[in-house]
Amino acid sequence: MKTIKFKVVSLFWILGILLISLNGYSQERKLTRQEMKEVRKAQLETNFWILDSLLNSKSFVLVADYLQNRYGDRVIVSPTLNFIKINKESGILQTGSNWSMGYNGVGGVTAEGSIGKWTVFKDQKRLSYNLQFSLLTNLGHYAVAMTVSANGSARATINGLGRDRLTWEGHLETIGNSRVFKGHNSI
Repeated sequence: MKTIKFKVVSLFWILGILLISLNGYSQERKLTRQEMKEVRKAQLETNFWILDSLLNSKSFVLVADYLQNRYGDRVIVSPTLNFIKINKESGILQTGSNWSMGYNGVGGVTAEGSIGKWTVFKDQKRLSYNLQFSLLTNLGHYAVAMTVSANGSARATINGLGRDRLTWEGHLETIGNSRVFKGHNSI
């Protein structure tokens, strides 16, 4: 009787050790460098086509992480206050600051208006888009040139009537997913 009990307990121990060792070897193997490149390329191509529908629907927000002036001075900014929002035929350009009050109540300027000329250039080789449009706002007329990569990064430069220009650097989001806060319209 003790021999049978000993054999059963020994059998369970042996099976347990085998299962633990098999579990250690059953993990997936790591992808090779070439396989990782192929996966990344497939992700970028998918993002490229998603961006196509997003840009052509004219419904997105460029959320800025950095602002840059015409002299190349670049500063980190709050993404909830610094954005370019495009919604069908209207657009908003906004700058803001967490530390001061401005014309718009959030430490900067808000220009809201209607979109004029709109052109989208697709670069399938580089998996990027170049977008150009004009925005007629209460503060003036602005020309916007935007570059969007398949990885979601975006850069938009606005030019007014003068020599001044301002560049937003960040990423694109859908309007539903963005968490931007619009201040009061300036003037």
